[in-house]
Amino acid sequence: MPNKDLLTFLTELSINNSKEWMDENRSWYEQEKASFLESVAEILAQLSKWQPGFSELRPKDCVFRQNRDIRFSANKAPYKSNMAAYFSVGGKKSEGPGYYVHVQPGGSFVGGGIWMPPAPILKKIRQEIDYSGEELQNLLLSPEIKENFGEMQGAKLKTSPKGFGNDHQYIEYLRYKSFILSHPLSDEDIRSGAYVAISLEAFSKMMPFHAFLNKAISTTDEDDILL
Repeated sequence: MPNKDLLTFLTELSINNSKEWMDENRSWYEQEKASFLESVAEILAQLSKWQPGFSELRPKDCVFRQNRDIRFSANKAPYKSNMAAYFSVGGKKSEGPGYYVHVQPGGSFVGGGIWMPPAPILKKIRQEIDYSGEELQNLLLSPEIKENFGEMQGAKLKTSPKGFGNDHQYIEYLRYKSFILSHPLSDEDIRSGAYVAISLEAFSKMMPFHAFLNKAISTTDEDDILL
């Protein structure tokens, strides 16, 4: 088979997004998926050294399905035009923070944090910001975070969340509905395989951010009463 890399496959899949094309190119897909799983295994092995809970995950537990759920979507293309993996202790359905690798031609990136947490978790994060907003602010303004990830990303409320006034010192953080840091990856990072090391370096720099989020969501109702 010609040397067709993952980005080339995803480009072709984007152009020819149909079951017929996928069936004709199934072996190519399986080859690229296997290669991606090897990279995911390498990332998972290092994460397991940092945090033993990751050792319970298998690479295939972290990789998202290629099929799209088109039941409620106007876009009826059957397949995603990216490959992605999510790493979180407890698996993809964990409510805690996680790390993410997204491979897509011209749009690859590495990220981490919590995306659209359910209301009880979001409430806890906002409560922690209310109590310890200065800690989060110092973290997000630190050179290591600013230089590698820029601003915290995520959907935000246009108004203030219930229970917090517009004049709250940390109202801009309280308006977030997701809490994400991300760093772009070039196509060359993907083709060369350098994205594995770049991702791990980014994840290591996100650890204080994750520690803040973990502290927030581990707060119990009893802790709230005591405070």
